[in-house]
Amino acid sequence: MNLLALEFPPVNHLFDWPSIWFEGTPYAINKTVLIYLGSVLATMLLFGLAGRQRESLVPAGVQHVAESGVNFIEESVVMQTIGPDGKKFMPFLTTMFFFILFSNITEVIPFIQFPANSRMAIPVTLALLVWVIYNFVGVRSQGLFGYLKNSLFPPGVPWPLYLIVTPIELVSTFVVRPFSLAIRLWANMVAGHLLLVTFAVLSAAMWASGGVGYGGALILSFPMLILMTGFEILVSVLQAFIFTILTAVYIGGSMHPEH
Repeated sequence: MNLLALEFPPVNHLFDWPSIWFEGTPYAINKTVLIYLGSVLATMLLFGLAGRQRESLVPAGVQHVAESGVNFIEESVVMQTIGPDGKKFMPFLTTMFFFILFSNITEVIPFIQFPANSRMAIPVTLALLVWVIYNFVGVRSQGLFGYLKNSLFPPGVPWPLYLIVTPIELVSTFVVRPFSLAIRLWANMVAGHLLLVTFAVLSAAMWASGGVGYGGALILSFPMLILMTGFEILVSVLQAFIFTILTAVYIGGSMHPEH
């Protein structure tokens, strides 16, 4: 086998999935849509089944997973970034965390092997939703004038420096935040997917050749595929956590401006 003859799938084939149903219509359904629908269903089932078992004194199974997730979001996200006032955002933040996690983790599930968030549409939609929420919370908590004043004119800055600080704060608060949220999630899942595909194709090609002449490469490529799979599981969880905690940070900043 000639390694130079290896044919990796074109990049667009890794992320552009043809429609399965209703092709050519606004209601077309492809693999990405099915993953997102499955993620919504998985999130609903997780908390629906856990809610039915709430009478159990000792959490077990699904109830234990759901309660652990809720406690994690409350203690590690809400209380650390917003405080007690942020508990009213617990349903939103918990749901978003598990939805993003389920959408990411499909990258390592056999026969699916595709992270839905490596497509840009839903990360952008979630980021815009977060943008609307934290701005709404800021206006409701501080009033429109107070929110704009605290966002664009941070207290403690010498007046001449506002000529520099205010444009930076304007771009940072109202443009960069949602853009960075979406790009961070999307880019990490794209990179991970490309790495897994690379090692999977290399391992499959080595295996098909029986490793003849490339025993060392076969011994290296397959363990690397396993290692990268474990790493991508960690990345899937981490990206869901980062998106959620940054959302809480933005909401907390809107509720409690610095003085």
